[in-house]
Order: sequence, then structure tokens, then C-alpha cells
Amino acid sequence: MTIIAQARLGIHDPHDCTDANDELTVLHAIYDTLVRRVGQDYVPHLAQSWTVSDDARVWTFHLQAGVLFHDGTVCDAKAVARSLERMARQDKGYTLGAPAVWRQFLGDAGLNAVDTTTLIVTLAAPMADLLDVLEQGFIVSPAAFAALDAKDYTVQIGSGPYRLTSVMAEQITVTRVGAHFAGLPANATITWRLVPDGADRLALLQRGEVAVANALDFEGSRSLGQMRHTFLSPVAIIYLLNAAKGPLADSRVRRALSLAVDREAIVETVMAGAATPLRGFVSPNHFGAGQGSGANMDRALARQLLAEAGFADGLTLEVDCPTRLPDEAERLTAALGAQLAEVGIRLNVHIHAEREDYAHMVRRKEIRDMCVFDSSPMSTYRVLYEKIDSRVAGSWWQGYANPKVEALIDQGRVTTDRAARAGIWQQAYALLQDDPAWLTLYNPIRVIGLAGEHPDFAMPADGVIDVARLPLLEGSSA
Repeated sequence: MTIIAQARLGIHDPHDCTDANDELTVLHAIYDTLVRRVGQDYVPHLAQSWTVSDDARVWTFHLQAGVLFHDGTVCDAKAVARSLERMARQDKGYTLGAPAVWRQFLGDAGLNAVDTTTLIVTLAAPMADLLDVLEQGFIVSPAAFAALDAKDYTVQIGSGPYRLTSVMAEQITVTRVGAHFAGLPANATITWRLVPDGADRLALLQRGEVAVANALDFEGSRSLGQMRHTFLSPVAIIYLLNAAKGPLADSRVRRALSLAVDREAIVETVMAGAATPLRGFVSPNHFGAGQGSGANMDRALARQLLAEAGFADGLTLEVDCPTRLPDEAERLTAALGAQLAEVGIRLNVHIHAEREDYAHMVRRKEIRDMCVFDSSPMSTYRVLYEKIDSRVAGSWWQGYANPKVEALIDQGRVTTDRAARAGIWQQAYALLQDDPAWLTLYNPIRVIGLAGEHPDFAMPADGVIDVARLPLLEGSSA
């Protein structure tokens, strides 16, 4: 048995939207998706191949033949269509503070199972990055729908490389299926164990009682030696800025904020080096992430921009700050306040202890001037569409509008050539450095420990443990 110790444990409706890596690792073990992410690209999975029309609206998927769900029923084009239809329901796709995430992309789609292995998805609006959504489109046996709708999450029936065998409050276990079209995973049985304390996870790995320990302390884990593996989290730690009213409605003030920050110092003082400075709206792991120096510190220019905006004598910004997610939010805000004071910006901080209430406040667009937040979707298009496009005014949008960025969004959504689309998103990245919607700060560096020596091991770009592709781990029964 391969035991994975992690800080949180849970499994919910697979058609709800989550960016929680501790849950996604379980879902990806049990369920297949049409495609699988590798780096910044996608490779065939349940779909052997696909084509897309020139207008990015009609997608044709050719599926693996002979696939069965774990209950023995057939996973064919009709079953896939039923899962995508359920995923797009108004009551599904909920993530913290934001309902019906998937419906905005699939809600009005036509789903036509031409035959057992051919599915045509006709979108109501073009989306050249549809695979970003389908990568989390878990294909569920229709036999499980009733139980899931009744919130019985012990019933999880997929066609993935592992079948669910046990769900308990403190551990979840899956067992490798006899055969799977993507190949046989190295480890026969996986158990995710709830171990909330990071020091306890580290000690369990060191004693050989678990094979994997996730979310370890950056410094404390150095004792693991070659068992220690670091990776960049794609989650962006940011401040959302109220661009609808107040001082930050002025693009010069927003840019001055960005230029006033010493991100390297923030990384050292707040994160003890366990992060990488973030100079754009998405991480380097994201498709179409750009480069450039638009968010490098230049406090002289920051002061000049503030003076041009009428704040030569400084200003006070009202800041909303949660106590967790990110867990360092209060320390971060204190460090940021000390830096911004160098250009005459003072922060008046308002603490929020209830994180879900905080998320709803943000979604209702009731933030003060700025608020600590994060951005976790791995889809560059989704971030632009849901959070930055003023015409959509999505759950996390806070009044920002830039017609040039929106023109690029329109161009990118119909550009099916992947290299060309990456270039479009890179242009948007540069524009958002010069006219920032957010104050972007860093991407955390995370640590995972694996039993034994595995020099070729690398975490996936999304930071989710892919148990089907783990190496054979010490103490595991193959």
C-alpha cells in the first residue's frame, strides 16, 4: 500500500469546480477526462483525438473504444455527454464564493453522441481553450448521479486507473483496476491519509510510515535530502484592486503600487525564500505566460505616477485581509505596508476571520480599496474571461476595464492555432503589466517528499499529485 500524507482530505461532487490539489489528486485517480494536461499542453486520454472548427465552436472527439466504468457499465459517447451535461448544470460547478463555474462555458452547448465513440460538442460561443475546462471534466457513471445529487460522496464511480474502495474521515483508499487504456500504474493501492500538521507528515515519511508527504515546510524538509522535491505552485498570491471607485480607479495609481513593491524582499521576509516573484497575472506554468520587466520595482517612477494622479502628498488605502487562504495574509499585508510607506502610501487594514464570508464579500464586489486574494485556475483564458473582462464582470472582477486587453480576449478565443494563441495571451500579459488589474506578488514554492531516490520525479505543472504516474515507491506492493 502506498500512503500519501496530506494536510486536508475530502471528496465531494466531481462536477463541482475545485482547485484544491488535495482533492483533485483523488478525483484524477478515480475518473478519466477527455484530455490530460502535460506541462502547458494537452495530450489524448479518454479522447484519442479531436478536431476543432475554424471558428472554435464545434469540437469533435473520437473516444477510446471498449472503456468500462468501475460498475461494469459502458463509458461511451452518450455517457460522456451525460457527464458534461451534468457538469454544466446551474447547481454544479460551485467553487468557494462562485457558483456554476462550468455552466458559463458549457451551459448552452450541444452534445451529440454520433456513435459510441464520437462526440460532437457545439459551443454557443467560441472557446479555443475549451480543453482547459475539459481537463477537469470528470466522466462519471450515470449510475452514480442520484447518490451524488443526494450528497452521498462515498459513491464515486469512474473509469479511471483506480477504483474507490474506502472513504473515511481520516483516509481515502483506491485500488488499481485490472486494466486501463492508459497503462498500469506502478502502485497497486493508494491511501490518502489526513495528517494536518506538517511536522507530523515529515516525521511519518522519515520513519517510513508513509511513502509520500505533501505540503512540507520549506526549510524543515531539507533534512529529507534526496527525498525532498520542490515545485512551483501556479497559484498567484495577489491583491485584488477596486478599479470601480476610489484611488485605484486611476490606472496610474494601480501601476504605482506595482512599481513600489520589492517582490524579492517580500519573498524573503514573508515566505522565507519559498516563493518566486510574480510579475504578471499568471504564473510561468501557465499557457501563454509572458516575460518583460513591467512589474520591476521603480519607486521613483511610482512617486511620479502618484503625483500625476494628484497624490504627491501620499494617500491612505483601505485594505481587506483574511486570516487564511493565503495563510500568510496578515504578515504579507504588514510587510507590504512597510514597503508602500516608502512612496507615501499608507494602509488601513481590516481583518476578516471567516474566509467563506470574505469570499462572498469579494464576489459581491464589496471590497474596500484592495484585498488579499489568490488566483488559482490553470487556464489563462479562464483568468482573463472570469476575472479581468469587464463585459463578463465575473465573480472576482472588481471594476477593471481595458479595451485593448478585451480585444485580445476576443481574438484569442477564436484562434485555434495554439502557438498563435499563446502569442496573443503574451500580449495581454504585457498590457496587464503596464495597466495592472491586480497587484501581483509571488507564486509559492511547495515541497513534496517521496520515499526512496527518484531523481527524475517532477510534479505536474498544476501542482496536483498524479498517482497513476508516481514511480514505484518503497514499501508499496506492486
